[in-house]
Amino acid sequence: MKHIRNFCIIAHIDHGKSTLADRLIQACGGVTQREFRDQMLDSMDIERERGITIKSNTVSLNYRASDGQDYLLNLIDTPGHVDFSHEVRRSLMACEGALIVVDASQGVEAQTVANLYLALEYDLELLPVINKIDLPAADVDRVREEIDEDLGLDPFAAVPVSAKTGVGIEDVLTGIVEQLPPPTGDSTAPLKALVFDAHFDKYRGVILQVRIMEGSLKSKETIHFMHSGREYTVDELGYNQFKLVPRDELSAGEVGYVVAGVKSVRDIEIGDTITLVERPASEPIPGYQEAKQVVFSSVYPMSTDQYPELTKALDKLAINDAALTYEKDSSAALGFGFRCGFLGLLHLDVIQERLQREFDLGLVISAPSVKYKLKLKDGTDIEVDNPSYWPDPMSIESATEPFIKASILTPEAYVGPVMELCREHRSESQTMNYLSAGRLEVVSEMPLGEVLFDFYGKLKMITRGYGSFDYDPIEYRKTDVVKVDILVNKEPVDTLAYLVHRDKARTRALHYCERLAKEIPRHQFKIPIQGVIGGNVIARSTIAPFRKDVTEKLYGGDVTRKKKLLEKQKKGKAKMKQFGRVNIPQKAFVSVLRADKD
Repeated sequence: MKHIRNFCIIAHIDHGKSTLADRLIQACGGVTQREFRDQMLDSMDIERERGITIKSNTVSLNYRASDGQDYLLNLIDTPGHVDFSHEVRRSLMACEGALIVVDASQGVEAQTVANLYLALEYDLELLPVINKIDLPAADVDRVREEIDEDLGLDPFAAVPVSAKTGVGIEDVLTGIVEQLPPPTGDSTAPLKALVFDAHFDKYRGVILQVRIMEGSLKSKETIHFMHSGREYTVDELGYNQFKLVPRDELSAGEVGYVVAGVKSVRDIEIGDTITLVERPASEPIPGYQEAKQVVFSSVYPMSTDQYPELTKALDKLAINDAALTYEKDSSAALGFGFRCGFLGLLHLDVIQERLQREFDLGLVISAPSVKYKLKLKDGTDIEVDNPSYWPDPMSIESATEPFIKASILTPEAYVGPVMELCREHRSESQTMNYLSAGRLEVVSEMPLGEVLFDFYGKLKMITRGYGSFDYDPIEYRKTDVVKVDILVNKEPVDTLAYLVHRDKARTRALHYCERLAKEIPRHQFKIPIQGVIGGNVIARSTIAPFRKDVTEKLYGGDVTRKKKLLEKQKKGKAKMKQFGRVNIPQKAFVSVLRADKD
């Protein structure tokens, strides 16, 4: 066991985790040069194109140290984005140490600090790595200062590397072997294994990634999942070395895969503890947490005959992604669709792009919303994330919405605009922490619903790309939420209804009305587009009608002839408005909701 090292790589998004993992894999001979490609541990096209890790991955590497001793290194790659912090949490539970990567030009950023606290929560040994030292803007001395002041780690233990060119990779491997501790655990105790990840294989079912904490596991033994209560028989187990390498047994301290005939990721819970039916453990591994959906949105096919394909596509994605939830939904304007729950806006964006690319579906996605908790006057408590189910305002006694603690790291020059941005998004408290020369952290408590739309984009714009943002959900607080309906020709369009704080209702309603007025084609009658709260109109735009010149054929005579024709036309228009139907094109929904999302 003393020759095993279980470690993960944590960092802010885009600080070079996947590239560093590539160099470590090459240095240990994990793949041949012919098989190698960039971002080896990122399996999806979308991950490669955007340069982000969405799904954590693992690989076992054999490494011979300078003293001639052979080591088994179990590397777990983790996502950097805040939406997938639950994946980072599970990966950290499976490790004893972590490489904390800091960009030599950007320095310590918000998610670096957030991931550091997560690692300390699980008592991990940390080895700082300063990456991208080959960049012209790299300032290693300044970053060492930040590692000391912001992270509280030994700045001189930090290994300077360039993951792109391969400089310093051998020093990192030496640091892993010498500074990160070996695993502990009793291989004779009852089995306790942590399921830290899983993916679906169409030929073999779900392949579980496990870390054996105590005891040992052999093929053909019957395992029991302690949280979900299910039982399966192990068909195969072994190491994941890009190919699955079968072994007879996995024992305490080892990381590997288990194939046990599980049909779907939904049948098990990631973070669960496996034990043996014959000799069970007394209690599961502590620290289990379910992934919580925080953003909800309705997804409709662009053309109604694509509904069966959308159903199949969501089923296939859910087999691999247990964090995605969905239930049937319908709209008078857009037909049948699904109400989906996501971990955050990036998760929504990734699922939307995968549906469009992998399944060739055209989609209309409603404005994202959060889950509100309502107390009704009859004493009942309900949770609502869909405007369609919002109760009568007269029956609501009080409403609460989720709040987050946002941590924003910014250069000192931009602190004024950043604090103003937080105030615009209904921030309730703001504190500043000076981290190092010219850099500070703004900590703000604000509603999650305010961050959903344009917050992140505006932050990047006002800080010229140097601001970084991370958040933690804290609690539900009292709020004044209203449901805004959009009426087209005095008919409500259910898909465009949204929930918003009363102070922001008019601004959003005006935006919707103006967008729709541009996108809906003119009809033979005047079309009013209104934003309403209950019976009060708070915004309006009007689409002017086509108008035929009915007096064109007149060439003289009394003015009353002209008036008579205009009066007849006026009556016709009124009748047409009464019976006429407004056709709202699909692109009108898309333009309103996309502009809102941007």
